[in-house]
Amino acid sequence: MLKRPQSVADLPSSVPLFPLSGALLLPFSHRPLNIFEPRYIEMVDAALRGDRLIGLIQPEDTEEESPRGRSPLQAIGCLGRLTHFEESGDGRYFIILEGITRFRLAQELTVMTPYRQGIIDAGEFTRDFERDFGEELVDRNRFVKMMRDYAEFANIELNWEEIERTGTADLVNFCCMVGPYGPAEKQVLLEAKTLEQRAETLIAMTEYEIARGGTGAAPLN
Repeated sequence: MLKRPQSVADLPSSVPLFPLSGALLLPFSHRPLNIFEPRYIEMVDAALRGDRLIGLIQPEDTEEESPRGRSPLQAIGCLGRLTHFEESGDGRYFIILEGITRFRLAQELTVMTPYRQGIIDAGEFTRDFERDFGEELVDRNRFVKMMRDYAEFANIELNWEEIERTGTADLVNFCCMVGPYGPAEKQVLLEAKTLEQRAETLIAMTEYEIARGGTGAAPLN
């Protein structure tokens, strides 16, 4: 199996694109996905034969989960490495993508494959390769308090021993990925310039959600 890319220099210039509304992937985090559409089964097959890299990116129009054709995509996505896959009897896949780095979509390619492909540029996200970069600037106590407040509000149980053992960067990114927010909010979290900004943005979103008494919360454990 090819090794995890360690820097921008290790990345290919172009990757398969997986447009998926509301699906947030962040560096060093893991996202499970069920793959059942033929175009994406072929995409996974190609990734398994190659470098196992897939660019997860949101479409601008979020009415469809994964629109067909060349509908406009967001400018920023996250490159994922396929670290686990299971094939069901009917040919479907269950996969896990590990976040590598965010990227800017420089150009979508004209291709013959049923899945989309694009040229990516990760030059502005070199720090994404450093797992704990910027975590010393995050107010961890305030962030954990937000988690406690949200757990009480949503009536969910969290594994606090596991949370205590989790690094701040991993904790922030995980909570962003599983938070009960829509595609627009997920894109804001993805594009946050720093880990501190991402943490503060999530805290603000959660405080607003609690204040308005929102429902439909997703568990954080």
